[in-house]
This record gives sequence, C-alpha cells and structure tokens, in this order.
Amino acid sequence: MTPVVGTETLLREARPETAPGTLPQPSSSIVSTRWQRRDWTRRRLLAGVDASAVLGALVLASVLTHPGHLTGRLALGALLIPAWILLFKSYGLYDRDLKRISHTTLDDVPGLFHAVIIGSLLMWLAFRAAPVVQLAFEEILSFGILALTFVVVARVSVRMAVRRRGCEQVLLMGAPEGTRLLSRKLMDHPEYGLRAVGVLSCGLAVNGDEHGHHRYGLPLLGGLDRLEDVIREREIGRLIVWSKCLEPDDIVVLLRRCHALGLKVSVVPEMFDVMGPSVEVDEVEGMTVLGMNPPVLSRSSRYMKRAMDIAGATVALILFTPLLITVAIAVRLDSRGPIFFRQTRMGRGGRTFSLVKFRTMVVDAEVQREALLAQSDDPDWLKLDHDPRITRVGRLLRQTSLDELPQFWNVLVGHMSLVGPRPLIESEDRMVEGWGRARLDLTPGITGLWQVLGRTNIPFKEMVKLDYLYVTNWTLWTDVRLMFRTLPAVLMRRGVN
Repeated sequence: MTPVVGTETLLREARPETAPGTLPQPSSSIVSTRWQRRDWTRRRLLAGVDASAVLGALVLASVLTHPGHLTGRLALGALLIPAWILLFKSYGLYDRDLKRISHTTLDDVPGLFHAVIIGSLLMWLAFRAAPVVQLAFEEILSFGILALTFVVVARVSVRMAVRRRGCEQVLLMGAPEGTRLLSRKLMDHPEYGLRAVGVLSCGLAVNGDEHGHHRYGLPLLGGLDRLEDVIREREIGRLIVWSKCLEPDDIVVLLRRCHALGLKVSVVPEMFDVMGPSVEVDEVEGMTVLGMNPPVLSRSSRYMKRAMDIAGATVALILFTPLLITVAIAVRLDSRGPIFFRQTRMGRGGRTFSLVKFRTMVVDAEVQREALLAQSDDPDWLKLDHDPRITRVGRLLRQTSLDELPQFWNVLVGHMSLVGPRPLIESEDRMVEGWGRARLDLTPGITGLWQVLGRTNIPFKEMVKLDYLYVTNWTLWTDVRLMFRTLPAVLMRRGVN
C-alpha cells in the first residue's frame, strides 16, 4: 500500500485554533475528561429508567404476592437503588452504546439477565438482614422476572426517544468506494442513529470540492488539516475511518487527536470481509491480536438448533392455520394457477430441495424472467421496482411476507432452518465462488442477516458476505436475536421487492 504523502505531518502538526467554549484543543493526554452531550444524556436516562424499573418491579411483585408492609419494602428498595446502578455499570450496561454502532437492547439481554439474578440474590440477603418483612421465594422470583421485563422495555423506549431527537453526526474518511458503501449502509439503517454528513480526505483536499459528492457519495469537507474545524462546525460525534487510506502509525496519531477531542472513532479494518462479531480482541505483551478461531458447530449445538426449528415451525403452523387457509383461498380466487409455488433451491452442502411458497406471480412468470433481467436494478439478480408478473394478492403477500408462511413446512421436514443463509436458486448459486461457498455449510433459513438488514436493498455480493459472516460467527443467541429482529423488519417492509 502506498503511503499518503504528507499525511503524518498533517496529523501531527495541524492544530487550528478553536473559539472559546468550543471543542478543546488536543493535548498531551489522550484521555477525554467529558462525555458528548448525547452520550451523557443517554447514559443518565438509562440509569434513571433502570432505577424506576427495579422499583416498579418490587412494588408489583409485592402487590401480587404479599401486599402487606409495602411501605417498608419500598423504602429499603429505594436505598438499594445505587447498588443496582453500580451492578449494572459493572456489567458495562451504560457504556456499550458509546463503544458499538449497532448496539441494541437485545444485545443487553444476556448481561441484564445475569445482573438481575445477582441483584435479586443480593437484595434478598439485604432484606434478610434488615428489620423489615423478608422477601418470600415467590416474591423474589416474581421480582426478578418483572425487573428484567421492565428494564428491557424501558431501555428500548429510551433508545427510541434518543433516536427521535436526532441522529449523531458522522464524518467519514477513506477512499471513494469505501465512503460510498459506508454512507449507503448508514442511510439504509436509521436504527443505528447515525447520519453521515461528509467526507474528510486522507491528505490535503480543497474545502467544498464540487466533485466530492460525485466521487465520495457525500460532500468533501476538506483534508486532515481541517479535522478540528470540521468537527466543531458540523458538531461531529463519530469519525469512521477506512483503514486502507492510512498507514498504521498515522492511524495511531489520528486516534490520539480524536480521543483528546472526545470524538468516537470507528475503524473499518482492511480484512473486514472475513471478520465478524465473534472476533476476540486479545493481546501479546501489549500487542493487539485479533482472534478469529474456527467456527465449531458441535453435535449438541446442532441438536439445539434443530430442536428450536422443530418447535418453532410446529407452533407457527398450528397458530397460522386459519391464516394459511385464508391466504390459500385468496390466491385461488385472484388468478389462474396453483396455490403454491415450488422452486428448486440450494441447501446445505450443495444439496437441492424444493422450496414452497404461496404463489404471488402469474403462471408463466419464469418464462418472462430472462426478458426482464435487462431492466434489473442489480446486474447479479432480478430486482425491479414494479415487477409486471406479480398478481394483486401477490403484491400484498410480498409486502407482508405472508407468501413465505409455507416455508415452515420446509423447516419441519429439515430442508430449511428458522434462521440461516438465504436459499438461492441454482443460477444465482453458480455466481458464488471462493470463500463465499462457505455459506452452504449451514442449512438455509426463512430469515437471516440479509432478510433483517434490508433484503433486496442489499446487493448480491453484499448478501454473500453477510451469509458468510453468519456461518463463520454462528451462535444460538445470534439466531434468537435475528428472530426477534425479523418482525420489525417485516413491519417496516424494508427491502420488499
């Protein structure tokens, strides 16, 4: 990689003056003494709703089990609130929004679950030692369940409220192809609460370059010599750097400048295609080492995943039976042809299977496919804003994803899983080469990363990367999270084709 000429000098020496009351100048210390207002507000809101949720759970648990002596219990519960906040903080439950772009309340659940168990035990011991009525087993059990539920709901509400107040301003730095990709991803996912406002060149750049929007997908706001000015003028909260544009030593210097300004920095590593959330940050005598261990899906894990598939598919087919019958009648009355559409798809290990869906197109849809490929928005597969082959009922079924309900039968018989890589047709599967073939190591799913993050809004090549990351970073908790995130994605109709 060729170094950027003058980058080190710009990083080390450029120090524009700032007006009184604005962002502090970089100093010899890299430790910031302040939180940004947005982060400060969110952390305190989370702590406030946690306290309210714990007290509310204690009151409701007491009312439901032993309504007597409520005042004494509430008083002691209030005195224990600081201990609850310290316990949650020890689990990192107030700092993860700062550290991770894609952090959601679902990511908090494992830590919250453990913290509530420990906190409930400690509170039971505190009540035993205090001169108030002790908590009975059923009361402490009810409290734990209610506390976890209330805290989760309260945290979801806080994060939604913070996002509604406005997005965090983000500055991108990198090559044009990288910044265009990043800006598109941030725009497609408002749940991140980030809005890319411009690009900073890795070297010298003319401020307000009129060609910036064309090359980078965003306005080019200048070079590294304007870092502090841009942060102040645009009220930037985070910098996302494409690591390919800087040498390792320059990235360290850039981090020092940004940290002294209290600016969060996210670095897209050069080998981002093969990394995922299971990467472990390790160290060898102070040297950072990224651990990418081989994914192991043990026999017990496979049994658990299959058991979850069978249970989920069985329950879904039973619950949705009236809806399945209604949709089948609607499809039959709307247009000529069979109720179900069957198509050969690629399954685990390259074995094919027959995928079942409700028919949403006219009978000769496959015959028309080749002629329509020339109009596709994506050269790798058929994507049309208005597909003329879709029927009236079919359009409604696709918008609500009801056409996919019969796939629970595919899950029940073992052809598919509830969560997994997207099942491709044979012509699309032939376009996947090299490391992307690893997506076939797991059973394809009804839902998955591609379906949750945007479906047809995500290009074919990006879909292959997402499936690869799912397979190489699989955990049972990942499947649970994706199932929880599927319903909001369906309701928002994100990427409906």
